[in-house]
Amino acid sequence: MRSDLVPDDLWERVAPLLPPAPERRRRCPGRLRVPDRTALAGVLDVLRTGVAWRAVPEEAVGCSGVTAWRRPRDRTEAGVWPRRRPRRLCAGRGYDFDEYRRLLRKRGTEPVIARHSTAHGSGPGKVRWVVERAFAHLHRFRRLRIRWEIRDDVREAFLTLGCALICRRRLSQQTQARALPQ
Repeated sequence: MRSDLVPDDLWERVAPLLPPAPERRRRCPGRLRVPDRTALAGVLDVLRTGVAWRAVPEEAVGCSGVTAWRRPRDRTEAGVWPRRRPRRLCAGRGYDFDEYRRLLRKRGTEPVIARHSTAHGSGPGKVRWVVERAFAHLHRFRRLRIRWEIRDDVREAFLTLGCALICRRRLSQQTQARALPQ
């Protein structure tokens, strides 16, 4: 396994979040389970490069793509990637319809949608660049640029993992900037 796929500091933060490995059967135990760190390396390789699961380079990652694919699926079923609805949803003038507002309220989400009649540069459009910057960061992960996942829960797991990696990168950059003498 390549050491740059799952650095030690990332593994220290991820390992406590993972559910324990299931116990092996005594009779006909089957193959040994691939370590979680190796499977995570396979998942991160797919996230970064965007290759198909069956095309994961087993010699570089340490496990097959199918083995790596099973882990996000199993962790989603175990509740590691919780599904949450947003409390508020910001949108531009293109979504200024009462029907959209009604649907959002029905789902328990507060709509923050700019009105057609308001002046430009007011409302949610003032901070739109933050959202677009987040999309730009997420598009660094090739797997998130194009919707290849059939299962929504695996797609959401990739999205959550991508956001966590972005936050980790930003926090490490800020920590390094503070450590430099000025």
